[in-house]
Amino acid sequence: MIVMEIASKRPSGRPRSFDRDAALETAMRLFWKYGYEGVSFQQLTAALGIGAPSLYAAFGNKGALYREALDRYANMRGASDLSFMEAACSLREAVRLLLEGTARGLVDPAGEVGCMLNTGMIASHPDHDDLARDLAQRRAQFRALLTDALQRWVSREHATRLSSYVTAVMQGMAIQARDGFRQEQLQVVVDEALKAVPDDSHTRTDVR
Repeated sequence: MIVMEIASKRPSGRPRSFDRDAALETAMRLFWKYGYEGVSFQQLTAALGIGAPSLYAAFGNKGALYREALDRYANMRGASDLSFMEAACSLREAVRLLLEGTARGLVDPAGEVGCMLNTGMIASHPDHDDLARDLAQRRAQFRALLTDALQRWVSREHATRLSSYVTAVMQGMAIQARDGFRQEQLQVVVDEALKAVPDDSHTRTDVR
């Protein structure tokens, strides 16, 4: 961002060193840690170091900022990229790669504990129904993406059922991580969940 040298032409309340990307990172981590309703507008402006007019000018309202934070989180976590599963030589291995990667990410010390997409706004005030629906839609999009990835090994019908199961495990792990589960405890969940996945090493090329 280029900051005007003339103070009178800068948006009111915005410091000269305002960094939109850094501010979005800070907001994302606040929402990730405390949830949408757990972060007040006043807390946002204080953490970002800007006044309310500057926050509105940079991001719009709190809901718009939350959606941008969700986009940033999804991009950082690679929520739309399951290409790593292609390295697996069996269905069970593919699911293992996904679940073990999830377990590591949920307790990664470089981030906040848990998953912003899987546990964000499961319950919320009716005034925020539009944001709750947005999150539900993002989770549905991930299930559909996973269904497509799993069709390398099984039919679409089977892949759809398995996708619902695997994402349910991921959501449960996210809650357990917030409850204090360590990675080795989450790995136990992964190991048990994999017992429900067929150990099929055959790759389907006829169904997509």
